Amino acid sequence: MRAAVLHEIGQDKLEVLDDVEAVGFGPGKVRLRIRATGLCHSDVSAMNGVLPQPAPFIPGHEGAGEVVDVGDGVTGLSAGDRVLVCWLPACGACPSCKRGQTHLCLAGFMNAGTPNFKRPGGDVFGFAGTGTFTEEVVVGAGCAVPIPDDVPFEIAALIGCGVTTGLGAAINTAQVETGSSVAVIGCGGVGISTIQGARVRGAAQIVAVDPVASRREAALRFGATEAVSPDELTDAKQRITAGEGFDYVFEVVGKSATARTAYENTRRGGTLCIVGAGAMDDNFQANMFELFFDEKRILPSMYGGGDVLRSYERAIALWRAGRIDLESMITHRVRLDGINDALDQMRTGESLRTCVEL
Repeated sequence: MRAAVLHEIGQDKLEVLDDVEAVGFGPGKVRLRIRATGLCHSDVSAMNGVLPQPAPFIPGHEGAGEVVDVGDGVTGLSAGDRVLVCWLPACGACPSCKRGQTHLCLAGFMNAGTPNFKRPGGDVFGFAGTGTFTEEVVVGAGCAVPIPDDVPFEIAALIGCGVTTGLGAAINTAQVETGSSVAVIGCGGVGISTIQGARVRGAAQIVAVDPVASRREAALRFGATEAVSPDELTDAKQRITAGEGFDYVFEVVGKSATARTAYENTRRGGTLCIVGAGAMDDNFQANMFELFFDEKRILPSMYGGGDVLRSYERAIALWRAGRIDLESMITHRVRLDGINDALDQMRTGESLRTCVEL
């Protein structure tokens, strides 16, 4: 079968091969035929080593498709079911799950160390234990979440990661208050979803911050009340908040420099929400006096900060009601052979979300 493979960490191009086999099918597993997958910045971060991932590997974790076969012991799924891929399934038994923090379950991460593909030359890993830049993949049954018939595969794929992450940051983690002021730093697919979440929560001002003009223009279409470049943020803070700072600032880049900018633009007593996935050696710094004196809440948000199954349902309900726009987030569509062009478009900021159709 065909798949896009990264041979070594640090390479910037994927090789589309036709000699890849999905392996590991058995009890508790399902085989999926991928129909659509989104290109998420986390895929690029894994390719360049910012996020830890063994290689060679197949990127992709934001996917949707159909069940081809189910292993022994799998209930609630059968061949032909339409599903989205959940890259962080909850085991239901660990301390995090028992506390109701299912999004912090580590069971899914453990899968990343087990190859779920092979080639004639050896084992191949799937990113985050999945790997959706491929025609078929074998995953644990908990990774396959049924979707209603009226949800297109490309929409379901986005809900599988970027939309859930961004919406959840505003709704679950920060719990944006009606009438508040919000700034979102980084307006790719996750940032746009954060803007939509803040709008759903009733924020009065939503300032989108991004160096790419096309992304600033897009942010306005998705609910931002103003869009500025990074060097215009100080002026926006002065005009909108009289210099006090925003009630909520979302960092959706994953770098300590932008996190520090976000902190400085959050009002005293306000909330800084860290959404971007960054490197382990990139350290955020704050002095002990400002932490105490300013009482700014620093809230990291992992995968939307809530039960992902409930978050999927909520995203579908909001989409059906026309409260969020997911179709327009897909700015580019490619086949698997065009994956490297799509990667370049993401790196330059030209695309919000690219849908890879398989």
